[in-house]
Amino acid sequence: MVTQFVLRTDKKDSVGRCPVHLVVYFDGVRLKCATGEKCKPADWNATRQEFRKSYPLPDDANALLARLTKDALAWWRKLRAEGEAPTLAGLRVALRPAPVPEAAVVEQESVTVWYDDYRKLMLARGYAKETLRHHLVTRNWMVGFEKWAGVLLDPTTYNLELHDRLMVYLREERKLGPNSVATALKDLKAFLRWLRDERGVTLGLEIRKITIKGFDVPKLYLSAEDLGRMETAMLPANLVPTRDIFLFCCYTGLRYSDVSGLHRGNLHEWNGGRVLRLMMSKTRAGVSIYLTAPAAAIIDKYADAERLKLLPVHPNQVMNKYLKRVCKLAGLPGAADLVSYVTQYLPPSPFALPPGPSSKTRTDSSPLALKINNF
Repeated sequence: MVTQFVLRTDKKDSVGRCPVHLVVYFDGVRLKCATGEKCKPADWNATRQEFRKSYPLPDDANALLARLTKDALAWWRKLRAEGEAPTLAGLRVALRPAPVPEAAVVEQESVTVWYDDYRKLMLARGYAKETLRHHLVTRNWMVGFEKWAGVLLDPTTYNLELHDRLMVYLREERKLGPNSVATALKDLKAFLRWLRDERGVTLGLEIRKITIKGFDVPKLYLSAEDLGRMETAMLPANLVPTRDIFLFCCYTGLRYSDVSGLHRGNLHEWNGGRVLRLMMSKTRAGVSIYLTAPAAAIIDKYADAERLKLLPVHPNQVMNKYLKRVCKLAGLPGAADLVSYVTQYLPPSPFALPPGPSSKTRTDSSPLALKINNF
């Protein structure tokens, strides 16, 4: 194969420039193709078949001619190996290959966009208020992680590395306990399962690889004697409603979320007494609870025709704060083993065990830290 560059002086344009053509000879076959370059005859060296120094950017222009020669030779070798005949159309394609499409840039999207849609759907499907609340907490923790780590939690690219970093953020930065982290992971798995099964999103991590491990929390119980001491305790006026609400929960077995929502429409007369008829916020089951004399007395104590709510219930955190003070004033001491879990990071060693949670146990003799569960 022989290549030659020719300046077509017979095809000058209005400013006197002539096109440069490439002529290729293949075993008796002659093909001619335009290079796309133009120059004036004074800027072309016909002997060396290249641009002179007077031509603008001559090195770049001559490098183009060298590349065209190389591409033509590679094309010819490929045709000869395949036993095909060279054509002008094939030469033009070889000299001007189609541009390689740029890799599509996948724009990542924050997990909060997906999670907000998920919570709206949960609300539309009738999930309980508290379920929506702790899903909102999980969502906000993820927002905090994105700001802390400087990355987006896109479900399509969420992998084990990001998952481990999220766990470090929840345990070390937010100082969450094992059960709080387990709750967040449970919510996260439900959210990812919804994306996969109902929205057809291809996840970056298999859901089964997200493990949840919680710890049993010691539960303290009041005896009949303890309950009596709380009933008769002398308390400041601001703590009395908290004590009465807690006793009402004990008398009826209702959760805080159910008691806080009680209104006059839940109270009914029945067989000479009174019953509460309501829909449980957690289980969505309808129940009827007969009011014993102590429970009815608390209802009557706070009867107010102008207030729709049956009882003056404070926010959950306020209730729990006041309840600790009530226990102290009622003289309810109790000893319990409180176990806290911390993560120990050992120095690198070829024989060291992997880091893991360790427990510390202490005995607390302070007044009972009773709590009204908010679910």
